Amino acid sequence: MPGLTAYGGFYEVCAPKKGEYVFVSAASGAVGQLVGQFAKLMGCYVVGSAGTQDKVELLKNKFGFDDAFNYKEEPDLNAALKRYFPEGIDIYFENVGGKMLDAVILNMRVHGRIAVCGMISQYNRDQPEGVHNLMSIVYKRVRIEGFVVFDYYPQYSKFLDFILPYIREGKVKYVEDIVEGLENGPAALIGLFSGCNVGKQVIVIAPQ
Repeated sequence: MPGLTAYGGFYEVCAPKKGEYVFVSAASGAVGQLVGQFAKLMGCYVVGSAGTQDKVELLKNKFGFDDAFNYKEEPDLNAALKRYFPEGIDIYFENVGGKMLDAVILNMRVHGRIAVCGMISQYNRDQPEGVHNLMSIVYKRVRIEGFVVFDYYPQYSKFLDFILPYIREGKVKYVEDIVEGLENGPAALIGLFSGCNVGKQVIVIAPQ
């Protein structure tokens, strides 16, 4: 499912073009790591954000991102994005929401596209954070579109034809975070919301 989510969100919603500037938040997650690699296959410049230095290194050294940064070490996200995208962002693959989305909107280029896959920073809040820079969407004619993976189930066979050769050739890689034992499931689930996982969280109930 993460693969089809990344495929539909990036290729269908974002409609990427070669040479465009792409930013992926929560980029070490199951979907984000694939979006970044798809962007590189398209010939785009791609930067990802993550919550630890180990994840940042993974993005650059395993998944081939052009650059990456630890958002927890950036007191000013707007300034950080200007540093990594001095010419602005064409495509933002949104997995975080909140302050990150607010900063990204200020850094979008004219006719930029934002694919809203999720907003992990908002799921457990009593009151969602407001977004304050919405007029930039008007000035820059930015398109924001939410989507769910079910939209792309009819394209599943097309997705497999696309992705399997790249996996066999080692051009697309993935990481799974595997936990053994059903008794460890609750802790693994909580870890999803605190950024403990890397890639798809998998719980192995039994070895057979």
